[in-house]
Amino acid sequence: MAASASATADAGAGLRSKFLEVLLSRRRDLQVPLSVEKGSPVKNLMHQKRPGPNEAVPMESCPRKEVENFKEKLVEENFYLITELGEQGRVPVLLLKLNDPVPTRKPVIVFLHSSYKCKEWLRPLLEAYASRGYICVAIDSRYHGERASNETTYIDALKSAWRNGDTMPFIFDTVWDLIKLGDHLSEREDVDPCRIGITGESLGGMHAWFAAFVDKRYSVTVPIIGVQGFRWAIDNNKWQARVNSIKPLFEEARIDLGKSEIDTEVVEKVWEKIAPGLDSQFDAPYSLPLIAPRPLLLLNGAEDPRCPIAGLEEPSSRAAKAYEESGSAEKFMFIAEPGIGHQTTVNMVKKASDWFDRFL
Repeated sequence: MAASASATADAGAGLRSKFLEVLLSRRRDLQVPLSVEKGSPVKNLMHQKRPGPNEAVPMESCPRKEVENFKEKLVEENFYLITELGEQGRVPVLLLKLNDPVPTRKPVIVFLHSSYKCKEWLRPLLEAYASRGYICVAIDSRYHGERASNETTYIDALKSAWRNGDTMPFIFDTVWDLIKLGDHLSEREDVDPCRIGITGESLGGMHAWFAAFVDKRYSVTVPIIGVQGFRWAIDNNKWQARVNSIKPLFEEARIDLGKSEIDTEVVEKVWEKIAPGLDSQFDAPYSLPLIAPRPLLLLNGAEDPRCPIAGLEEPSSRAAKAYEESGSAEKFMFIAEPGIGHQTTVNMVKKASDWFDRFL
């Protein structure tokens, strides 16, 4: 048993090292010492797609604690982390917490927005968790929010990555920023570095998944409608919904490859160019189990076409086995909400809240 655990740990360290090599491969000449610049509240929010009328309802349902004079006691910090050279190396951060007359180290939760939105979109969640004593942090992911200049910035960045192969705007580059955010949070005097949670929705859920895989400082993880089997989707012809969420990228690749329609070959070539290893060595069956024994809750819709449940059978089974072998079976749970597609629900928000209260 001890030998098996040792072998698993070695394999995990090896895969994390390979993933870091991929992250570093496109920032060899961009690295700088981590630094912080003061920011200010954002007045004009950048949404690259208009949110639906009811999209905020689940967030607004998040459990809160009644705090007298809450708004007066709420402390807001706006700052930038400089994680590498260049415009996208300036990470906008929003932090909310309650003023503490007797300073103590507190647990932190990092919240990550979905595609085309921004960190301010998450404010209802940040305030709800802050009312319960958490330090709450949100960032703009690459080419979103303050890191976007217009409504096509994210799509343009994806196309550029396909053409030039010099950036990784789909998941990986933001994970680099989250590693650097972990550096910053671990050094703050108000943070308990052993209690840093992370969660996100859709694209943000993927960010949370990969950040927790590569960085063990993220001690509790709750990806919401974000985990999928990328290889499974290709092998089972279930990639269409994911592709359609960023279709202009795949249309450009289709044209460049001389195809009359987007097919499996186009999908494979795009993933390998903009996120090397996403549909192979770093895919869910291999990366998810390496989050063990840290608490992990996967929340998905049972009818989600972007994250097909059938494609999560192997990853969740492997993860469950890893948690059992580490003696922490109770720290892993996979919930697929019946009748739900690619959407966050009130129930998911409540489950995530309970999970953080239990383990963080």
